[in-house]
Amino acid sequence: MIKSQYIISILLFFPLLLIQTTIVPLLAIDTVIPDLIIILLVYYSITQGQIYGSILGFTYGFLFDIITGSLLGSAMIAKTMAGFTAGYFSSENKQDQNLVSYNFALIVLLSSLIDSTINAFFSSINFTSNIFLLFFQYALLPAIYTAALALMGMIFYPKRKMF
Repeated sequence: MIKSQYIISILLFFPLLLIQTTIVPLLAIDTVIPDLIIILLVYYSITQGQIYGSILGFTYGFLFDIITGSLLGSAMIAKTMAGFTAGYFSSENKQDQNLVSYNFALIVLLSSLIDSTINAFFSSINFTSNIFLLFFQYALLPAIYTAALALMGMIFYPKRKMF
């Protein structure tokens, strides 16, 4: 069962990456875009655990770096750390509470902030700008935008299980 779960989570990555690279830039507010891959990563980290989230974050980051041609290792380490952080909130007792309540959006905000900060560290080489402005523009605003999308996505998550 665990192998099929890995395969399903990897197969979900590819259409989401296609949406992330083609449609999501059209939703940009100024230069700020959300990261849909982090939302999926946080979901799997909460439902499957910290180790699963870390390995999945590494895999998502590696595939993202290879497919998009970005700096190899930047998304890999950023998404690994995000999956590791989101995995802290994985608990059998509080799993439904973390997925249905506002906790999910807060976990996405924290994980996305970690992911965006690490990516901004690797990608922005402009030393003439203020570091707080860079953090605000390249880390905090995308994290807030991603969390807002996760909050809207919670509407579609079933409140209770049928079986």
